[in-house]
Amino acid sequence: MRKVLGAVTALVFALGVATFIGLPGATAQGGGGTIEADVKYNGAPQVEKLKVNKDTEKCGTEAVIEKVVVGGNKGLANAVASVPGAKGTTKAKAVIDQHGCKFVPHVTVMQPGEIEFKNSDDILHNLHTYSTANPSINKAQPKFKKTMTEKLEKPEFVKITCDVHSWMLGWVAVVPGLAGVTDSNGVAKIENVPAGKQKVEVWHETLGKQEKEVDVKAGQVTKVSFEMKGK
Repeated sequence: MRKVLGAVTALVFALGVATFIGLPGATAQGGGGTIEADVKYNGAPQVEKLKVNKDTEKCGTEAVIEKVVVGGNKGLANAVASVPGAKGTTKAKAVIDQHGCKFVPHVTVMQPGEIEFKNSDDILHNLHTYSTANPSINKAQPKFKKTMTEKLEKPEFVKITCDVHSWMLGWVAVVPGLAGVTDSNGVAKIENVPAGKQKVEVWHETLGKQEKEVDVKAGQVTKVSFEMKGK
């Protein structure tokens, strides 16, 4: 009985030591902070509508091209907020779906590596990327090919179109550091940012780029505001 109790005691002690020195399962406290980027647009939304006469059973009869999407309180959607100097890993592989003859989401962020393209429309699409740092992609994705995996290994903003449906437009932001896309209210939250001085960059497909420096504090939310202006 004493041997059993001794073994249990030793096991409990070992687990306590493992937690203390930070083996898997341990949680480090106060390692990084969160940056909350609030992006405004001082102007009117830019929306273009086109009549559709191809694959209307999947695409509908009208395509809405939202070049500048403005939500409540002048919040700018689909802007990329990034911290290029903050190294980290994304939660999962980047995924873009072709659904309703749109790229969903319209803007995707990823770290250099693999991205998955889905075809949920059950019709022929053709992926066509426009880039300078990465090799261009120009591949048909028939309805029976539900997923395709491609590589974008160098940082840049990559434009995506479909040669079958000319109105389709999307963007992939390949960012070496941590990044996020603003929501309908113009807010992007970037978590696990190392404490200290950090440069925050904001990019939009038609409104250009801005940057600011912030001081990130461990365990706290640091807010930074941007205002994009029409060209």
